[in-house]
Amino acid sequence: MAKINDNYEVVYIIDPAQGEEAVAATVEKFKALAEKHSSVVEVEEWGKRKLAYAIDYKTEGYYVLMSFTSDPDFPKELDRVLGITDGILRSMIVCKGE
Repeated sequence: MAKINDNYEVVYIIDPAQGEEAVAATVEKFKALAEKHSSVVEVEEWGKRKLAYAIDYKTEGYYVLMSFTSDPDFPKELDRVLGITDGILRSMIVCKGE
């Protein structure tokens, strides 16, 4: 039985206090991870923005939107890796379906 691929979007917020190099390395890390496990990867960096509310006393975050197509197993793994990566303030993965 063939696996069904779906379109997903993930928005994650990086702590900008780490510095530009660390932020760029984090974006590259997740892009590489997505390219390894999925296809049609698009990364849109929204940049530093004010948070709607403070997270761990931080008021700014570096926002990144990543779209990709993969089988249903990869988003679970991506969510796990986002959860254990230092400097990720928040993340949310959404399945866009067809």
